[in-house]
Amino acid sequence: MSFRKEPPHTHGNIAKSAVVLVNLGTPDAPTRRALRRYLKEFLSDRRVVEIPRAVWWFILTFIILPFRSGKSAAKYKLIWMREGSPLRVHTQKQAALLDTMLEERGHHAVKVAYAMRYGSPALPQVLDQLKAEGCDRIAILPAYPQYSGTTTGSIWDAVFAHYAQVRNVPELRLVKHYHDHDGYIDALRDSVLEYWENHGRGDKLVMSFHGVPKRTLLLGDPYHCECHKTARLLAERLRLGPTDYVVTFQSRFGRAEWLQPYTAGTVAQLAREGARRVDVLCPGFTSDCLETLEEINMEVRREFEAAGGQDYHYIPCLNETPAWIAGMAEIAEQHLIGWPTMMSPSQRDAEKRDADTGRERALQLGA
Repeated sequence: MSFRKEPPHTHGNIAKSAVVLVNLGTPDAPTRRALRRYLKEFLSDRRVVEIPRAVWWFILTFIILPFRSGKSAAKYKLIWMREGSPLRVHTQKQAALLDTMLEERGHHAVKVAYAMRYGSPALPQVLDQLKAEGCDRIAILPAYPQYSGTTTGSIWDAVFAHYAQVRNVPELRLVKHYHDHDGYIDALRDSVLEYWENHGRGDKLVMSFHGVPKRTLLLGDPYHCECHKTARLLAERLRLGPTDYVVTFQSRFGRAEWLQPYTAGTVAQLAREGARRVDVLCPGFTSDCLETLEEINMEVRREFEAAGGQDYHYIPCLNETPAWIAGMAEIAEQHLIGWPTMMSPSQRDAEKRDADTGRERALQLGA
């Protein structure tokens, strides 16, 4: 076995730390070709689909990819932003704002980057770039507040597989979950209260989390329990009673039973029972994406209205709200404890000189 080539080492360089915000991923464009490439990578992950490989390969290659790629591309076109995919746009902005906030809090020797588990920027390439920039301590911060083997566990697989090919492995810290972290719960509370202040309050708050097959719960995955704890803590912060909100699960795929109750069926039933207005929040997503903007705000809205509901409100994800950026900074700081993240004035001057020298060399090479 040969290891990946190490970047040149210079004695005396300041060892830096990095926080990598990792989200699920997104296609590069809302086209059939881009979706086919993205879905093939995503749905080939053994963490995502636990079906015998030979059987799943046939289903994926001859049934799902030929038919679902076009349908998914059409859905992405409905929500695509001028800057690109909403998930990538929000994740990139979150990383930039987190970097600024950590700098303002005195963590001058910490760099924040973002990566995708599937698609680009690919996690292995981002980790290589951080190594080239002298980052020898890496904290991985998933964009998933609740742990699941299908999401966070898959990130760990990618991190370990990458470093299995690296000779000089950096020090690693892995943020497993923050489903009950005060910074995250308070950011959710502020988001809901601000929405209610501007738009009024509905008859029921629906907290919709992404679904996973029920068998994962029975086999020991903590995701279901962590979703319910998030919902309970948020309801307490909002001073809601047990009948004021409901926890549901969305994005069911295939014929197997998934976590219940299902979001679409629940909002339709609420409408049939006389609820004139529902407010729907997706606490498990920290960035708006296809599952929130198209599925929840369009498809589920139609289900509610078809069942007789009159007023459907979708409360956006946390995205770049100041409270969430502050919450992420608190989570990051807790996992940076013990690492040198601050520089003396002389170290900062040296770092700036090195950066200026690097830019000058790059300009000379490009001239």
